[in-house]
Amino acid sequence: MPTNYILIDLENVQPKNLNILTEHPFKIYVFVGENQEKISFDLAETMQNFGENAKYIKISGNGKNALDFHLAFYLGSLSTKDTEGYYHIISKDTGFDPLVKHLRKNKIRIFRHNNLAEIPLLRISSARNIEEKIEAVIKNLAGRGQSRPRKVSTLSNTINSLFIEKLSESEMTVFINTLKNKKYINVEQDKVSYNLPK
Repeated sequence: MPTNYILIDLENVQPKNLNILTEHPFKIYVFVGENQEKISFDLAETMQNFGENAKYIKISGNGKNALDFHLAFYLGSLSTKDTEGYYHIISKDTGFDPLVKHLRKNKIRIFRHNNLAEIPLLRISSARNIEEKIEAVIKNLAGRGQSRPRKVSTLSNTINSLFIEKLSESEMTVFINTLKNKKYINVEQDKVSYNLPK
């Protein structure tokens, strides 16, 4: 299963719900501004629970976008080492969006989220009904750009990789048919084409 990397811009977002990550295999990088003197106890305690899978990165220097450049450097380094990973920037700073767009064109699976609860894997694992699951899968597929699955069998495997409990064959058939009925996908023979929200 691909590794999910979380890169948190702590100057921009101070997550109070880091504990929602504890049920999943994440690697967490929290970027701390040079002048940030305090970190909440809840954040520190949850980070400690992740052991070697969680790391603080205190940036050098300050100034506009100093932290953003550090985060971008680490993102580039990580994505070069693990081309199959999923990368999640947690920041409300839309200045990251051109970088996200560029990396997606280069087949890097990357997203920017305003908060941790928007991460597709977390939305899917907490989804209670088929509508919520469909919404989470659509967001994931939309974020893949040109690297979306092109065959029904590959799409089924991709969907199942997002769920903790895999769908049975009959559940998957219903799921794929729902995607077709909602006009998110077209299937001809075994080939899939997409009509997803931007």
